[in-house]
Amino acid sequence: MSDPMIPPGQQPKTDDVNRAERPASGHAQQPSATKRSLGWLTSMNLAITLLVFLAIASVIGTVLKQNESFSNYLDQFGPFWFAVFRDLSLFDVYSATWFVAILLFLVASTSLCITRNTPSYLRDIRNFRLNAQEKSLRGFEHQSEMHSDREPEQLIEPTQSLLRQQGFKSRVKQRPGEILISGRKGGLNRIGYILTHLGIIVILLGGLLDSKMQLKLMNTLGMVKVETANIPVNEVPVGSKIPVGGLQAFRGNVNIPEGKWGDVAFIGLKDGYVVQELPFKVFVNKFKITHYDTGMPKSYMSNVTLTDKKTGVELTKTIEVNHPIHYMGYNIFQSSFGDGGTKLKMEAWQLAGKAGVAQPIDSAVFQKKPFDFDGKKYTLEFTDFRMYNINPVVGPDGLVHQKNYGPSITFKLRDAAGEAIEYQNYFFPIDFKGQQYFLSGVKRAIGGQQQFLYIPADSNGSIKTFMAYLGTLSDPERMQQIAAQLIGQVSDAAGKTDTTDSKLTQSASASIAQLIHLFVTQGFGAMKTQIDESLAKRNLKPDTVKQAEQASVSVVRSVLERAFIETLQQQGDKKEFTDKDAKFFDDAMDAISALPAYGAPIMVQPISFKQIQSTGLEITRAPGTLFVYIGSIMLVAGIFMLFYIHFRRQWILIKPEGSGARLLVAGSDIRKNLDFDKDFSDFCTELMTVTESKSKNDDKPTQT
Repeated sequence: MSDPMIPPGQQPKTDDVNRAERPASGHAQQPSATKRSLGWLTSMNLAITLLVFLAIASVIGTVLKQNESFSNYLDQFGPFWFAVFRDLSLFDVYSATWFVAILLFLVASTSLCITRNTPSYLRDIRNFRLNAQEKSLRGFEHQSEMHSDREPEQLIEPTQSLLRQQGFKSRVKQRPGEILISGRKGGLNRIGYILTHLGIIVILLGGLLDSKMQLKLMNTLGMVKVETANIPVNEVPVGSKIPVGGLQAFRGNVNIPEGKWGDVAFIGLKDGYVVQELPFKVFVNKFKITHYDTGMPKSYMSNVTLTDKKTGVELTKTIEVNHPIHYMGYNIFQSSFGDGGTKLKMEAWQLAGKAGVAQPIDSAVFQKKPFDFDGKKYTLEFTDFRMYNINPVVGPDGLVHQKNYGPSITFKLRDAAGEAIEYQNYFFPIDFKGQQYFLSGVKRAIGGQQQFLYIPADSNGSIKTFMAYLGTLSDPERMQQIAAQLIGQVSDAAGKTDTTDSKLTQSASASIAQLIHLFVTQGFGAMKTQIDESLAKRNLKPDTVKQAEQASVSVVRSVLERAFIETLQQQGDKKEFTDKDAKFFDDAMDAISALPAYGAPIMVQPISFKQIQSTGLEITRAPGTLFVYIGSIMLVAGIFMLFYIHFRRQWILIKPEGSGARLLVAGSDIRKNLDFDKDFSDFCTELMTVTESKSKNDDKPTQT
């Protein structure tokens, strides 16, 4: 370090100072690798770079919700960005290896910086710099010279008295032919530097203590194994459980239904979790949630009873958002809510085979229902119940409004191979442009886009008319009879009733029934392909082929309409075919054409429910919090000392001059500021007063 007595810009040249120490070769001595490494590690550039990275990571950790399930992130970001964010550990930023490494580097850098500078700073605040020479004092930016008619010894007491009045501690050193009075104040400024850096270290250590370093180390050493299967707690292997006190710090979550209890927390790790056992039980007495008029959650809280496992002592508390409770060294936060196993009553409508037949199903969220269909094994896995489904809808005024679609259930249909399709079915029909539809959302892959099947509701708001119509279309014999009746009526109107026409009618009705079967089982595209293949065998002209195709589709549509009218008559003795019926028929055609892509042999229609809610609690143990608080206090106090306490020095060199004395005044502040300019000028003015001196710099102190 340079001599602090020599002002900036006046340091001696290296050639003059170290000439005697230079090797004979004349080449400059290069610093060792160790010194270069220490210099880099304690450099301001490295510290700023690390702080920038920490700031960016903190922004990511604030914007991107942390420690959610991977399936939620996959739904939100899709497969590509999910993989990118997962590989960068952005879903758990504050425990990521690279984040912890940055913290460790910053701790090492700051610690070395303090270790290197603290001794010199402590010496600096104790040293009065009584070896200052006139030459060095004249090099200071703030210096002034004055003359007094009083003897040099007579100037010591008033000068020290003035220094005391302005808060300086002073010392006097008499040398041959001169007297040096040195004063200093604001030594806490240097302490502020030390406190600031120590505070940063303590905060970082607290953060490291509360990270997942211990858990990751235990996993690396094989002391704990990550569990990836979604299984009950009592089925989790012992190797994936951590006993009470096994982790000094952790942050876990648990969902507990109303009327149930839990005594563990699930800690997300890699692509799975580990189970942390707790020294107490949490029993959920009641979960309460309030909503806005739109149905969006407004606030929620849990009334819980905490029971110490050792003593059996109970404590009943209410946990609210942003109002956690502290118990036995643990913090319990209200973090989320969900379904706790809502009881469901449903009807499973068959979409193939004997279509239109309903079978009752009683189940609950988180339960599974196996069933067989057409020799294949399936499983219904009910995963969620939602009371409110708020979606944007364009209103009659052309503006987007938020509309509640009502309750819905979410379930997966899994086949024997383990492949699953996710469905979201609504309890009540939804109104679109004056027509009501039962909605069934379909998601074929995690992170994929949800598509909807729209099934028209009848005038009673029921799905029964559509299912009855689908059952009629799925009966080949009945469809052949309807086609034959329609063809017979056309033949009677034309006066053709011979045997040949009867055979043609039977053949045509069978072909029409086959086309309708293709339409119901494979969709409109398969039916059109069959028509095109049949016409291609007849070698017709292109214009004739197009007309024949349109005629075939028209005949099939007529049969479908006749079947629909018969279905309406069976449902309610209907005699007239209204515009509303025509709209229902068109919507039914669209829905039936989409059924082959629906991916399920049944349509699960929810009927009623008994809601059971669960509370989502975040349970943490954070011994590093105390260190963070202490470090924050140290940091604030240190910054206050750095900014509001000035470390200043004043030197007054007194030499005999004629019958009096000459005074050379010099001052320094650790930071350049306008306040010191004024304070130094005022000090010199007052010094001239108490020493009865006159300025030798045009009657005012100079700042060269």
